[in-house]
Amino acid sequence: MRLYSRGQVLLFSILTGLAGLLAALVVVSSGLPGLIIDKLGLFRHSDVRDAAAEYAYEPSYREIPSLIDPPDYGAGGYIEAYPVQAGISYTEDERENISVYERLNAAVVNITTETMAINWFLEPVPQEGSSGSGSIIDAAGYVLTNNHVIQNAYKVFINLADGSQFEGTVVGTDPENDIAVVKFDPPQGLALRTIPYGDSDGLKVGQKVLAIGNPFALERTLTVGIVSGLGRPIQISRQHIVRDMIQTDASINPGNSGGPLLDTQGRMIGINTMIYSPSGGSIGIGFAVPVNTAKRVVNELIQFGKVRRGWIDATMVQLFPSLVRYAKLPVSTGLLISRTQRGGLAEKAGLRQGSEPVQYGRSVIYLGGDIITAVDGVRTNTLSDLYSALEHSKPGEKAKLEIIRGETTMMIEIPLADREEVMNR
Repeated sequence: MRLYSRGQVLLFSILTGLAGLLAALVVVSSGLPGLIIDKLGLFRHSDVRDAAAEYAYEPSYREIPSLIDPPDYGAGGYIEAYPVQAGISYTEDERENISVYERLNAAVVNITTETMAINWFLEPVPQEGSSGSGSIIDAAGYVLTNNHVIQNAYKVFINLADGSQFEGTVVGTDPENDIAVVKFDPPQGLALRTIPYGDSDGLKVGQKVLAIGNPFALERTLTVGIVSGLGRPIQISRQHIVRDMIQTDASINPGNSGGPLLDTQGRMIGINTMIYSPSGGSIGIGFAVPVNTAKRVVNELIQFGKVRRGWIDATMVQLFPSLVRYAKLPVSTGLLISRTQRGGLAEKAGLRQGSEPVQYGRSVIYLGGDIITAVDGVRTNTLSDLYSALEHSKPGEKAKLEIIRGETTMMIEIPLADREEVMNR
């Protein structure tokens, strides 16, 4: 081991101190933060701020440097700021999309439900139900959606864009058009954004449309497409056909049901209802109930909870092949008048019932009555056709029937009864 004299140790200490001082000066010139320099005790805070001032710059949005090219360091060691972009450039089409979404996405709600099930002990237990979308149509808390979204619901929950949740009540339903109105009570001071009605009668194939909804619980999703077809007759249940559905290629998936289909001005032109999909996902064929249908029934749903419709107060049988062959009927499709209500509107108007009873299964059919083949110009090959033909009618209004009596085709006009009253007799 080598020994050093006291003089050598003193010399080395002085040299080490000078080296440390030189290192500190280098640190200052490199522009490190003032806190580090201050701890060295060489400068005051004000001196440090003055020294760093020449390297200060205003933060701005800029492009991220390429991962391939190394960053360009200035003399002070800072990355040089990229030029500030004056504004992102959007196409006219993009601006329309952005404008509609930013104005109206808060008016689209996510609807979730609870249903009641029976457990192994035959006790009722709540369970998670369906989910869908809805449009706020009134600042009082009225929401327009599909009937199938809230069907059989024990509880209905309305989820807003700000994350708040409210329990809603079903105000009215119209299963024939798959429309329902739900209401929740917003707290005082909460201003709700609403979606205005448009007009679905003037739509054109090829017109741009936008859909906002909650597909697969992904809240307030925007999809864009065009009107692919108009006047599509779609059977939504065993008895009900909606004849004027809007077809669109805007992506619609489970969870979009009940959400709005909008035009480029942000006006509701339809209520997204269903998709055609062999796989269960969107393949570009979706359907929406026309908003004019909704406008016609919403007020009644809010006022009465249902839609009052006209009906023929008679028992009708849809023709089927074995009945046509047995009775040797002149037509193969139509609605046979088996019985009319005694003293009812149809009987008074001259509609003729059958007189020859025959047994079919557990039912008795009376043959020999009139056969309805059209109502107000709409062919009535099935009972579903009759529901569709009278969908716009009201009790007390008159309907023109095309009937076959024996071998003769004739026209007859009859007043309509209330459908619910006729069905409940």
